[in-house]
Amino acid sequence: MQQRTSILLAVAAVTVLGAAWQFGIRTVPPAQVEIAPGTLVFPGLAAKLGQVNRIEITSKGVTMGIVQASGKWGLADRGGFPVQQDRLRELLTGLTELRITEARTADPTQYTRLGVEDPSPTGTANLLRLLGADGKPMLELIVGHRRVRTQGSVPETLFIRRPGEAQSWLAEGRLPLDADPQLWFERDIVSIPAAKIAKVVATRGEIALEFGRTDGAFALVAPTEHPKLDDYRIEEVSRALDALTLTDVRPAAEQPGEKIGTSLITTTDGMLVTATLFKTEKDLWAQFGVVGSDAAKEAATVLAARLQGWSYQLGSWKEKSFLPTMDDLKASEPEKPGDAPATE
Repeated sequence: MQQRTSILLAVAAVTVLGAAWQFGIRTVPPAQVEIAPGTLVFPGLAAKLGQVNRIEITSKGVTMGIVQASGKWGLADRGGFPVQQDRLRELLTGLTELRITEARTADPTQYTRLGVEDPSPTGTANLLRLLGADGKPMLELIVGHRRVRTQGSVPETLFIRRPGEAQSWLAEGRLPLDADPQLWFERDIVSIPAAKIAKVVATRGEIALEFGRTDGAFALVAPTEHPKLDDYRIEEVSRALDALTLTDVRPAAEQPGEKIGTSLITTTDGMLVTATLFKTEKDLWAQFGVVGSDAAKEAATVLAARLQGWSYQLGSWKEKSFLPTMDDLKASEPEKPGDAPATE
């Protein structure tokens, strides 16, 4: 009888160890952690989202805030510049649909394995908070590692824990948590194809270069006396506003750098875009003004309302499109025979 009892205990021990390997070790009695799989993490949250006034994502000691003003959501440290609405909707919808899969560890020494330790500058855990108009948290959640699934049509899962609670959980759902503001920007500034550009006047100091259409081709029309120019480099001037995107943004009142010039860009349908460029030691920034007449009046009004009040950081290479110098436009000198590299 004693031998049979010993064998049964050994089998039970193996079963418990197997469960611990697959699901993680529970360090509190099961009665304290049992929640039915599929239970919503935040039941009733969808009805309360209208009360949320601020969203905070903290990662590695850095907190990014998304705030609501006049019904619009924007980045707190960028003067309320609009965030990608689809990305924000995905985050909030993900919270309302997040469901418990199973209980995981309640042992603080095991938190780092799942990424659910208290957030710190050196850790990997993320802290998500939703705050109301009074500044008080409506929801707080520590979000850890995602479980990567290679199978198709398998829901994403991630580890979570509520601040102040010992128990961690595996949950099913997707939460796009990124504390980098640049991943939340609406990056598109404007997109006007080169074919719609009728005229450009680029003024840098006392020097002005005027471009226009000559026999259908975009060309430098003033000054008339100039060296041989590169057609492709001139075409780049007409493409200055084509699929233009930003790399950073801030309110115009916080404009960095020194003004280096202005480009007046006129379209074939009557829109005038004024691009004022500024330069720091490393970066290029621009502010835009837009007016329109005739067929372009309505579109110009909409574009002006979106662009005014902001300063946009552009790729440094765009300086030659907005404010080219004559040297920038010069055709390259053909190589002379004597300039060819020596060969052995």
